[in-house]
Amino acid sequence: MSAESSNLSNIEHRPVIKYFVKKGKTPKEIFEDMLSVLQESAPSYTMVKKWARLFQQGRESCEDDPRPERPVTVVTEENVRKIEKLVLADRRIKLWQIAEELQISKERVGEIIHEHMNMRKISARWGQKMLTLFDKQRRLQTIKDFLELVGDNIDEICYRIVTVDETWVRQYDPESKQESMQWTKKGKRPPKKFKVQKSASKLMATIFWDSEGVLLIDYLPKGTAMNGQYYANLLAQAREAVVQKRRGKLSRGVLFLQDNASVHTARVSRQALKDTGFSEIDHPPYSPDLAPSDYFLFSNLKKELRGRRFVDDNQMKMAVESHFTAKKRNIFWAV
Repeated sequence: MSAESSNLSNIEHRPVIKYFVKKGKTPKEIFEDMLSVLQESAPSYTMVKKWARLFQQGRESCEDDPRPERPVTVVTEENVRKIEKLVLADRRIKLWQIAEELQISKERVGEIIHEHMNMRKISARWGQKMLTLFDKQRRLQTIKDFLELVGDNIDEICYRIVTVDETWVRQYDPESKQESMQWTKKGKRPPKKFKVQKSASKLMATIFWDSEGVLLIDYLPKGTAMNGQYYANLLAQAREAVVQKRRGKLSRGVLFLQDNASVHTARVSRQALKDTGFSEIDHPPYSPDLAPSDYFLFSNLKKELRGRRFVDDNQMKMAVESHFTAKKRNIFWAV
């Protein structure tokens, strides 16, 4: 069948549906058959179901029911209830689907939904992870355990915590649109900002820090994989940094906080952590509220480095070191 001959109107679809109903086909079979032949001009599944139901009930006419001479408003309490029922049954339903189901215009459907039902269609917000019941219970238990550990000694416990995380540092990371905002007089044209790609040259920095500042920064050599053995070596270096920079901290007991990355949970890493003598604080999966590196340490670092160009990795490392050296100790305690 040619494209021109398959381009049927809505009213021409109905005799076809009636014919298939007489042959005993189901609405789904009718829809699939018509879709395979008519393709884009095929009727919707909702329309096929509606007319198939009417023909099964004994309807013979394929024409629309006659309308009264005087226009009657369709914004009635009955239609409001019907539309509300359809929307609550399927919150992703489209206006045209409701319009076909109730045989009213799409404009009136929109009017009822927006003005009489006071509803609007919005996109779902992205979440990090849909937690299972077990995940939620574990998070709750972790919080309870931590509160029990803290008791009345919040300052003492925070002093004992050492945390770690990894982040990428680039030789050039362009400013975001929000960061480039500037005050401009009314009537003046806004400044232009051209899209610039991030630098391909980057280093992974692993940073150990506590309430007094940064203890250790390690940059993963290019061409080297971050694995359990590499991380185990870093833990030994972190212990030495605590001994050298935080006199008495090790004897008071270090509480170590890390996320559940695979290199952190590897067997060799677990053994290395045990050898350091650190006590690990439980960190449930997908718990950003327990990861201060993400919302404090890294965000401030990236904000200062963004928009600056570094000629090589050494200059970039110096900028990172300078950023942390310039920070006063009370800044880290204020987290």
